[in-house]
Amino acid sequence: MTEHEDRTHPQRRLNAAAVLDRAWDAAAFTASDVISATGLARSTVIALCDELVDRGWFAELPNARAAGGEYRKGRPARRYELRADAGVVLGVDAGQHCTTAIAADLRGRELARARTETDPDGADPAARLAAADAAVATALDRAGAPPAAVLCITVGVPAPTGLDGASPEGEQRFWERMNPGYAAHFRARGWLTEVENDANLAAIAEGALGAGAGASSYIALVSGERFGAGYVVDGHLVRGRRGAAGELRLLTLVEGVGSTHGIGNLLRRWALEVREAGDADPASPLMTAPADRLGAELVLRAAEAGDGAALALAERMAERLARICAVLGGLLDVERIVLAGAVAESLDPVLERAAQRLDELTHPPAPELVASTLGGGVVSLGAVTRALEIVRARAMDLDPVPPRNPLGP
Repeated sequence: MTEHEDRTHPQRRLNAAAVLDRAWDAAAFTASDVISATGLARSTVIALCDELVDRGWFAELPNARAAGGEYRKGRPARRYELRADAGVVLGVDAGQHCTTAIAADLRGRELARARTETDPDGADPAARLAAADAAVATALDRAGAPPAAVLCITVGVPAPTGLDGASPEGEQRFWERMNPGYAAHFRARGWLTEVENDANLAAIAEGALGAGAGASSYIALVSGERFGAGYVVDGHLVRGRRGAAGELRLLTLVEGVGSTHGIGNLLRRWALEVREAGDADPASPLMTAPADRLGAELVLRAAEAGDGAALALAERMAERLARICAVLGGLLDVERIVLAGAVAESLDPVLERAAQRLDELTHPPAPELVASTLGGGVVSLGAVTRALEIVRARAMDLDPVPPRNPLGP
């Protein structure tokens, strides 16, 4: 058997994958650590660790004695670690108004990010693809990583996606405009590519890094101009037949809700209505702020400060949110609902009231309502997390960057 045949032998490939998989969850490790985790023979583990060093996945570290450890007798164990600089992953949030790209190493450490503005109403697919290209190129340049170092890219879009990364035709072709063929576009570069609904990626981020951690069933409810939801039930992301499980068109049928308009959209519109009707104290921020700043953040800050008109809007929003959460939580029997997106950090005046109302609308115990701590970057963080999952699952098919070409600063 030749060396090439030996490396591609099914059992050896499985064993190598098991050894490599152990490295993702550890800092430094020894052959004994791998043996304990996999049950493989010592000679097999040592040979596979050497092979993975040669391939560029592992770096061999100074042994414990050389690194300052204490050995009473015998040969010190050889120590290895996964090379975080063996490649980069890209997480892209291709939103309606802007595109954000994050380049990260294989430990998920952010190396660089970039953002480009997009025309929210633009119908030219080439323009949206160009915006994504610009964000990706800038992020890679800032990270000091060549395109050949990219092992996977995940793109989040405000649309449902099928397994092939394409979106179905939607109302007024919005979904197709938001996803103008990212999957084929980036696969043409030879990159592993996944295109996923943005709320699903938010749910992945919340489970791995945020307020969903520790819950087996939760919902990431993303709110900007519109509501979207990512569902994790019994530890599994729920996508639906066409990837449209979280599109929330059912909200048009819910009494007291009636649409998918999100918190940012509604509070801005309601505040403008209050101003036009003169229904606030003349000194209220709702009356004195410049019109272009009259949005959700201003309203929520004013409510927290005790402004009467703003508090009324927060109450109105809390009632609507409680009804949404009662429907979604009741359908899926989840432990927690995480409010995600840029507006989340300002939501305390709404969440406290919504939680009280949710207790009245549901059978106990009601789902816990919490605000995300991941900010407006939750989708791109979820995209990075998902890209790392794909690299981990497909690592034996990938070629890492050689150690002589270090990445990043």
